[in-house]
Amino acid sequence: MILSASGWRKVFALSGNEQDKNPEISENDKKIAVTAANVFFDYIKEVSGQEIPVISLGIDSRPTGPAIADSMIRALIKKGAIIQYSAITSAPEIMAYAKKLDGFIYISASHNPIGHNGIKFGTNDGGVLNGTENAKLVKEFTDRLNDEKGLEEAYKKACSCTTSELQKVYQVSDSSKYNALNAYKNFINETITGTENKEYQEDFFGMIDNTIIENPIGVVCDFNGSSRNHCIDRDYFAEHNINFYSINDNEIVHEIIPEAENLIHVAAEMERLQKEGHKEVVLGYMPDCDGDRGNIVYWDDKAKKSVILKAQEVFSLSVLSELTYSIWQHGSDKNFKPAVAVNCPTSMRIEEIVNTLGGQVFRAEVGEANVVNLAREKRSEGYTVRILGEGSNGGTITYPSAVRDPLNTIFAIIKLLVMRENGLFEMWCKKAGIKYNPNYTLTDVLDTLPKYTTTGVSEPRAVLHVKNTNHAELKGKFQKVFEEDWKKKESELNKKYGICSWEAVITNGTKETRNVSDFSTSGKGGLKILLKDKNSKNIAFIWMRGSGTEPVFRIMCDVKGDKVQMEKELLEWETKLIQEADK
Repeated sequence: MILSASGWRKVFALSGNEQDKNPEISENDKKIAVTAANVFFDYIKEVSGQEIPVISLGIDSRPTGPAIADSMIRALIKKGAIIQYSAITSAPEIMAYAKKLDGFIYISASHNPIGHNGIKFGTNDGGVLNGTENAKLVKEFTDRLNDEKGLEEAYKKACSCTTSELQKVYQVSDSSKYNALNAYKNFINETITGTENKEYQEDFFGMIDNTIIENPIGVVCDFNGSSRNHCIDRDYFAEHNINFYSINDNEIVHEIIPEAENLIHVAAEMERLQKEGHKEVVLGYMPDCDGDRGNIVYWDDKAKKSVILKAQEVFSLSVLSELTYSIWQHGSDKNFKPAVAVNCPTSMRIEEIVNTLGGQVFRAEVGEANVVNLAREKRSEGYTVRILGEGSNGGTITYPSAVRDPLNTIFAIIKLLVMRENGLFEMWCKKAGIKYNPNYTLTDVLDTLPKYTTTGVSEPRAVLHVKNTNHAELKGKFQKVFEEDWKKKESELNKKYGICSWEAVITNGTKETRNVSDFSTSGKGGLKILLKDKNSKNIAFIWMRGSGTEPVFRIMCDVKGDKVQMEKELLEWETKLIQEADK
């Protein structure tokens, strides 16, 4: 079982097949669930100071979710917890709901295949536990699993739970779900508008809603049986006069990860709707199973076809929108210091966008919790960090949320399209020195984004299986072969691509360290080699890090400009050097 801050995950399907849809789990996996619940109860009781903590418990739509939840409910009942079980729930929903409680347990394996499942934990701060707090749970969890006698006693106690005790929890499930949806809707209003002020929210949405009546917008979603089919999406879009269409509502019919290869279904549905006369349908999304991430398809009015946006493009578009919105809201404040927090492999196009708008970019190690905590650190230093996230997977986190959310992504784009007079796109064009066309479409907005060629996170070439599980040692060996090969290739790289020098950068947690002389000091964190031109400007980078949620080594390359061949060759070079280091 992988026990990272992003989630504890393994294959829970009884057969051990990660594509198995069977809902049964083994007795050993029930013991894992019981132990995890007990450990979290003891933790939340201590940190909350509540003798009887109130815990929200939810699942995504995976088949094994109910069985894992049942074991955890039994354990929590015997511990004396007050349990708010909302059954199938999206991650942003349960985290918004838990802000009014003591903490949450969310049963999900995010974008992993259907036979996987896992557990996420959090308090009431709106996000998952950070790495330090998660490490405390991991230690206690593994200690208890190694105590055979204690494990059997805990499991036996959970199994002694009576039918009437269970019914008390399950009977209030509908009301728990209602409360969760209500809390989430109120919270999403705050994230989209950037304020708790109800009067401001009403005025803002009034402006948005009235504009959409005059210039209709339609959105199509491929739910792929995800938890968002049980969320507020349909009602929320309808409330704001946005026509909503969906496919694959109730069943997971294809792979869960919302990357380009799986967005073909929503793209095809958009084209079908357009052909049937639904010309207002210009945006589409597909969430992953826990509903905290949704990448985007848009209607290209020039090419007259649906286009799947790459993850880095989705994030760039969101940053452009929310940073200009933040300036639109707070730009007259002399203490306003705009900033964006991202993960290490986010494309350098973010620096171009943010610097053009007068902001700063700060980078953390891969992992949602790392980026969220970095943003918190920067806010404490006086920065306004409205938007943050992991550009490498397209995940948009809009403050005060601490989790990715497809509704925030969709509404970021809607703001760009709807706020026209002295609006967000006009502001961007003025600051970027681009001629502004008041009759612009989303295609026009995308054409103004800085051009970069970036490896997709889900591409087969972005994943390496390495033998050496000591990542610090592997990176140390990589440094040796890299420096030796650099001497041989330096002249060729300069002549072919204008690469003249390099700089090693590492990220561990929320800390980024520049000009690193020892690659191995990155440990399990991220390692990036910035490649520079004759003026020492960054024109490309190669990056690597062992996954915290999957047994693989992830790599990628980012190149300034539309340079497919350069990206391909640099990534192949990185792959070759890592394989040499792994011998």
